Amino acid sequence: MNRIYNHGSAVEIKNLSVALSRKTVLDKITFQVDTGEFAGIIGPNGAGKTTLLRSMLGLVPVNRGEVFVLGSQLTEIKDIRTRVGYMPQRQSFERRFPLSAGDVVATGLLSAQTLLRRLPGRDGKVKQALQAVGMENYYHRPFQDLSGGEQQRVLLARSLVKKPELLLLDEPNAGLDFPAQQSFVELLRELKETERLTIILVSHDLISIAPAADKLICINRTMHTHGSPTEVLQSPHLDEAYRCQFDYLSSFGEKEGWKQ
Repeated sequence: MNRIYNHGSAVEIKNLSVALSRKTVLDKITFQVDTGEFAGIIGPNGAGKTTLLRSMLGLVPVNRGEVFVLGSQLTEIKDIRTRVGYMPQRQSFERRFPLSAGDVVATGLLSAQTLLRRLPGRDGKVKQALQAVGMENYYHRPFQDLSGGEQQRVLLARSLVKKPELLLLDEPNAGLDFPAQQSFVELLRELKETERLTIILVSHDLISIAPAADKLICINRTMHTHGSPTEVLQSPHLDEAYRCQFDYLSSFGEKEGWKQ
């Protein structure tokens, strides 16, 4: 895919507050992700990370603030959804209705308009997406027979099949062992360059995401800190967000030479 980056921000959040069931989930969140960046949204379980990601998709009501995605405000996000790829938290498919890897990727092409008809060029788009994640030889393999890491790559291909400009991922490494996590994050870093993507990934695992990210955004219901991985990992606000010490992570970041 030959795509030219647009200058400026891909996502801009201004003073965002969200309440669900009358409970404030997010409050006073402000940050920007520039076009072409790989940003990690980090924080402990229950911090509101998934809600923040869903707010970028227009899937949750916003109490206060502004959300801009690819130059469109939240009220207009439905008009740019084909330009956004989304990989929600780990998905499962009914074993009694077996799907091949290719079938799973093809579901990413479905919409209300295309549900009952076969799309022209479907197989070519599916194969191209599988090739992008190194799974081109698995097209006909039953999805349920794949390893956890292989399944995540197929689901990633599903989110890429419409060739988005912005890719949003919610805890894609959940349930994977550490080598598989590292391999998946390295793949994302490669895709950022080859597919000219802006990537925003939600994770509570700092060790796997920090070396690959251009920017980290640390939240726990409210904004705690954001910046380069080195800046965030050395920030005293990280301790406030997680309510525990991360001195060893800061030292690890210095040794690895994470970018300023």
